[in-house]
Amino acid sequence: MANTTSAKKATRKIARRTEVNKARRSRMRTFLRKVEEAIASGDKSAAADALKAAQPEIMRAAQKGIVHKNTASRKVSRLAHRVGALAS
Repeated sequence: MANTTSAKKATRKIARRTEVNKARRSRMRTFLRKVEEAIASGDKSAAADALKAAQPEIMRAAQKGIVHKNTASRKVSRLAHRVGALAS
């Protein structure tokens, strides 16, 4: 348990940050799931629209430190590749 005033404040700040980060991570995962579902349904236009909405959300999560920049880029790249493969 924190004893000093500054440690108590740090604990409060960490708790607030954790809540914000959880919300952002959840939001990102929701957008990812929508793209996955559109790909599974086989609807290329819906998948493309979902990817277009998900891409800025994933990159924003990387910018805010929720996921690493390379992880975000990899996720976007793999989703884009899978959406592109739906045509064939």
